[in-house]
Amino acid sequence: MDSLFADSEINRPVREILPGVIHYPSWLSTEQQDFLVKKFFEWGSDSRGIPPHQPEIFGHKMSVRLTSLGWHWADYRYTRQAAEFGGASPLPVPDWMVRLGRAALADCYSENHASQWPRLGKGLTRWANSFTPDIALVNYYAPTAKMGMHQDKEERSDMPVVSLSIGDTAVFRAGNTLTKTAPYTDLLLASGDLLVFGGPSRFMYHGVPKVLPGTAPQDCRLDQGRINITLRETGLKDPQAQR
Repeated sequence: MDSLFADSEINRPVREILPGVIHYPSWLSTEQQDFLVKKFFEWGSDSRGIPPHQPEIFGHKMSVRLTSLGWHWADYRYTRQAAEFGGASPLPVPDWMVRLGRAALADCYSENHASQWPRLGKGLTRWANSFTPDIALVNYYAPTAKMGMHQDKEERSDMPVVSLSIGDTAVFRAGNTLTKTAPYTDLLLASGDLLVFGGPSRFMYHGVPKVLPGTAPQDCRLDQGRINITLRETGLKDPQAQR
């Protein structure tokens, strides 16, 4: 019986880290994690889409490997085609992923979990169901990979960002909206965890300074490293709208 109530799970409640930032541990079931890892490998091997690659930022390659659905991301902008891959277009965002994003907002932003924002009461469901993520950025973190402090500000929509973690635990740094430096809060994102950030924290600086190797659960299909899927609503309609 004791094994059913491990301390590691009891001590990981849903937390409001900052106004608009909610950490929901173990939100994804084991089966859902397994499914997403399977899809990750399918997306990466599908010749119709964008292959996993290390984007360059200011002439330096990132340590993560990225593929995307819906839009291509490069040089802090979105395009419908990837010039560096012969004009290839990303695979579309599947309908089930849109539903997953809406469920994430509805679960995280209930007043049971989010006391400061958005406080929509009975309007929460309608608002969450208006979320239509049209891009999914899928990053693979090798055990030594990291992500510097940055803002997600390429979007014209102010809807929240939904972030899903699978595999090795990562240290996630939730900062402020003004600077890459302190104050910030570090938290652990384990396999199956959900993080959303919106409202007053939508444009907070954030990053991943470290992955903890060997912490992935045995039944998540990922031998090592971490997969992070972020769902966003770009607010872009015209393929040439972001220049």
